[in-house]
Amino acid sequence: MTSDPGLDARISAAVSAGGIADITTIGRKTGLPRRKEIFFHNFDGVLYIGGRPGFPRDWIANLRANADFTLHLKRGVAADLPARAEVIGDPVLRRRILYRMMTESWNMPADKAAADVDRWERTSPLVRFELV
Repeated sequence: MTSDPGLDARISAAVSAGGIADITTIGRKTGLPRRKEIFFHNFDGVLYIGGRPGFPRDWIANLRANADFTLHLKRGVAADLPARAEVIGDPVLRRRILYRMMTESWNMPADKAAADVDRWERTSPLVRFELV
């Protein structure tokens, strides 16, 4: 949720805009906090974290083991926000959201995105999250 009345206006605007932030997950093997820079997206009021295809990421493995994490806003406004992730497995939804990431957030030309979306759907990390 991005319009939480408990968030001040600057934090709410930063979350609504999406962009670069850090996340802290809990290591699935060590139980220790792990901080990583990511790009998060807001599409129609729903928050997502995704990534390029082709290689495994510890952050998504950690979120599969423990869905709770902290979103650290750091550009323009600083805030540490508790959040909870849900890994998206539905291929139709994955395809739709990843295509939007490719074209809307990363400015990939539509024809290139259309040609690559199958590979992205098969091998890219993707979670939906909400602030808690």
